[in-house]
Amino acid sequence: MENIGLFPGSFDPFTKGHLDIVERSLGLFDKVIIAIGHNSKKVRYFDVDKMKSAIERHFEANDKISVIIYDELTANVAEKHNAKFLIRGLRNTTDFEYENSISQINRHLNDHLETIFLITSPQYAHINSSIIREVHRYGGDVMRFLPFIP
Repeated sequence: MENIGLFPGSFDPFTKGHLDIVERSLGLFDKVIIAIGHNSKKVRYFDVDKMKSAIERHFEANDKISVIIYDELTANVAEKHNAKFLIRGLRNTTDFEYENSISQINRHLNDHLETIFLITSPQYAHINSSIIREVHRYGGDVMRFLPFIP
């Protein structure tokens, strides 16, 4: 049985911090699924299909990585894809408080699901997708924070 990790997020945009978490996850899992989810609290800035295509292009040489789009409970997506682990990156204690609550609910919804927290590498800890979107919206240079622009 494959050891599959699901990395869910809105990835709006997919940052170098996200890339760091994916690359480090490859040493832990046989397969990593990057799952672009719909967040009912947010309106997307970058087109989801273009983001999916850009992430796929970036990882096209690595057959351990796949990219999906979903609009349902993350715990259910994990079950459908035989993922026993959710991968989450933590930048700070605020992230931990938020992610810990979500991990408890996901475990309740799918009792075979474990959440693995990876601490973001220090050089990426300041990167925040909301701030990156705002800088991009007003014409600022965001390429130092992103591996690509979709």
